[in-house]
Parts: sequence; structure tokens; C-alpha cells
Amino acid sequence: MAKENKLTDQDNELLAELGIEVQAKKVITYTKLEERIIAGFEEIQKFVDENSRLPKHGEDKEIFERLLAIRFDQILKLKGHLNLLRSLDYQNLIDGNYMPTVDDSEDLNDDELLAQLGVEKNDENSITNLKYVKSRAEKKAAEEIANRIRCEDFEQFKPLFDEVKKDIDIDYRTTVRFRKDAGFTKTSIKEERFVIIGGQIAYIANVGDSFKAPNGEDDARLRVIYANGTESNILLRSLIRAMYKDETSRFISDPDLGPLFSGENSDDDQESGTIYVLRSFSDHPLVKSSKDVVHKIGVTGGNVKKRIANAKNDPTFLMADVEVIATYKLANINRVKLEKIIHKFFAGAKLDIEIKDRFGKPVKAQEWFLVPIFIIDEMVNKIKDGTVSNYFYDPVSAELKKY
Repeated sequence: MAKENKLTDQDNELLAELGIEVQAKKVITYTKLEERIIAGFEEIQKFVDENSRLPKHGEDKEIFERLLAIRFDQILKLKGHLNLLRSLDYQNLIDGNYMPTVDDSEDLNDDELLAQLGVEKNDENSITNLKYVKSRAEKKAAEEIANRIRCEDFEQFKPLFDEVKKDIDIDYRTTVRFRKDAGFTKTSIKEERFVIIGGQIAYIANVGDSFKAPNGEDDARLRVIYANGTESNILLRSLIRAMYKDETSRFISDPDLGPLFSGENSDDDQESGTIYVLRSFSDHPLVKSSKDVVHKIGVTGGNVKKRIANAKNDPTFLMADVEVIATYKLANINRVKLEKIIHKFFAGAKLDIEIKDRFGKPVKAQEWFLVPIFIIDEMVNKIKDGTVSNYFYDPVSAELKKY
């Protein structure tokens, strides 16, 4: 803790003799309401700093941005508190005089900076190119982004968007800002790649044949499908230029679990949970008819036996006793993430069953799957060796298949 330095009477007398007037620093205090208003305004300022623009409304915007836009609208209505915020408003947001700062593009080399500005590399008449080519190139890129048409076969792509959204929610995929220091180049734009641009998820469905652009660089025509059911036929370099200019643009990583846990526990590891597989003694016709393959799969950080002690009174366990078929110990693992991954892996075999709880209320039972135990064991081994993302479960043939 830092030591507070206070002036003594002797110090004050000495400063007075030197003609220096010592004034106590005025401490500003705020009410709870003012503190909340300031904190909310600072979040808006942070967004503006990171994106060089005010947050906007619109269904094509991310939910966080839309919330900030609503918050800013509400703040502007607080006439009695605007003077309080003006002393903090270094961006001139309150009075509507905000001017976006120009991206100095420290991360870009000369060629990439020119590409971002829309200037085609040409040593001759470079000033003329800067003056005239920039507006044409930027206009062309903007037109290509905006010139979307309805995707006639969107139904075949919709499941891909649904999957990638779920993958992001459970951290099965991550998003990385599009910028040079993240190691992205033109080759990062490839078929079956997901990106986020303009607040929307986009899928690179096709990369056409490479050809030489007027500036001598390689280029290609892309077919890009967007989550809202539209598509565009955009040039590779135009998409890259648009992503550089969009501060919110992101690459979406490929599915990658990494080494969720090792086959052996070391002395330094701390056990953090157990995958458990249960079989039910329920009299429900669907369960009885498929007893050998109806299993509940879950992950717990506690004792499995204690977890199932009250099974016959719990709709989670189909209001019946259960037996433990298999357990797998985990070390240093994110249990919540792993359980979501397992349930996603077997989603196609999820048991759709409704039972009544002890009060007669219908309840949808969760975490029950029509999966043989040997398949579950095989899936766990794939998780252990880090290859599970290369496989999927086919409920028709009851086997794991490679993508």
C-alpha cells in the first residue's frame, strides 16, 4: 500500500515564505445515480475509441452495440446530467461534434496501407493516384459489399450458420480480430472459412480461379453467403479491404478442442470432475424398449453416487432409480464446456421424452441419448487424444465417422 505524503505545518510555513500558496485538492463526490451514468458513458466512449464511430441500432448489429446505442439515446435525454458528462467528453459525443480519428495503421506495411486506402500501387503519378484512385477503389469495394442478392439455396447453408453460432457459444470456436499482428494474410480467406463482417457471420462458400489484378497482385472472385440469407460475388481483395476498414471484423476459428485432458493424471493435476453414464429403471415404454442404448450422459464436479441418490424423485432422472454404467475421471478441465461439447456431439441421437414430475407437471427430460456404451467410450477416447473434432456420430449406423 502506498504511503500517503502529507505536508507538515513546518512544510507549509516554508512554502509560504517562498511565496507558494498551498491549496487543498478538491475531492469530487458523485451520487450513486451519477456514478452509474458516468460508468455507462465510459463504456460508450470505449466503444467509440475501439471502433472510431458511435454505436448504432439495427438488426445487423451485435447485441452489445445495440444496447450501447439505446443507452446513449437515454443519456442524451438526461438534460440535468449532461453538464456532468461534458467535463469527461473528450470525444465531443454529447454535442454531436464527434470526428472519427484516422487509423494510423501501425500494423500495416506500405502496400497494405495503400490497399486499405484503396490506392493501387503505381510509382508513377502516385499523388494523382492518391487523389483519384482512392475514391474509385473504396467506392467499388463498398458497392460489392452492399450489392447482395437473395441466396436461393440458403437452406443448405443455414445448418452451417446454426452450428457455428452454437460452437461460438460453447467456446468450441473462437473469434479473432482481423489485423496483421494476428498473422492473417490473403491466404487466410479460403473456402469453408467463416468470418464476421458488418456485424454478420459470413461463409466463404467458393473461391474462384486466381487472376492478376491491375496492380499485379493475385485476386479471385468469391461466393460469400451471409447469415441473413443473402450472398455476394465479391473480389478477394475487396473483402480484405472491407475487413481492414471494419474494426469489428473477425475471423472465426476452426473447431478445436485441444487436449481437454490427458490419459494419465500427474501428481500436480487436481481432479475437477467426472463424466458419468447412467441407465434408467424407468417403466416408460420408450425407455424400456431401448433400455440397453438409452443413456444419460453428464459431467459433475461432485460425487456421482450422491448426485443420483434421489433419482426416483427427480425428473432429470426420469423419476426412477438409475445405475452407473461408466465413469471417466477428469483433471484440469472446464466441466461446463465439456458437457456442452458432449451433448452437441450426440445431438442427433438425443432422446425426445416427456414425463410428469411428482406434482403431475409435464417435464422435458434432458441429457438422455440413444447411444450404445461402446460408442460413448470411443467418443471419450477421441476427446482424450484431441481428435474428436474430426468425427461425428451417425445414429443410423451407430458408429463414429470421420468428416
